[in-house]
Amino acid sequence: MLPNLSLTLDQLEKTSWGEPTYDSYLVRTCHALRKKPLKDFTIEDLRIMIGQNISLEYLMPLAILELRKNILAEGDFYEGDLLKVVLSAEGGFWEKHPGMGERVATIYRQNEAVIEASISRKELKKAFEGFVFPPAPSEGGGDVK
Repeated sequence: MLPNLSLTLDQLEKTSWGEPTYDSYLVRTCHALRKKPLKDFTIEDLRIMIGQNISLEYLMPLAILELRKNILAEGDFYEGDLLKVVLSAEGGFWEKHPGMGERVATIYRQNEAVIEASISRKELKKAFEGFVFPPAPSEGGGDVK
């Protein structure tokens, strides 16, 4: 379900991060993006925030919409960089939102030919393998869940 796109992350989460306390591009950017209405988010904005596992509840539905339009949607790095961060989001998020995970897997599978033809195919395939088939625990003998 999509959040109200006219609101900011600060408004949706009813909290403010205030001013950054660490002076780096990434920290300043993440703080600024929390004050930006979701309707104004770019692919790069989504890539940055999802890559930092920030506000996934609100941003992942937007990313999924973008991936439906273009599986190789790209921010500032390379084609498919949005897909890469979506597939690499913290596992706990996907455990809480299996329906969203299933949508991502379906979109990926429906677009495998496009992914295979991309210059990012190796990275994206590796990310998808980790997304769909998490590694088994290193201590032998246990059931894989």
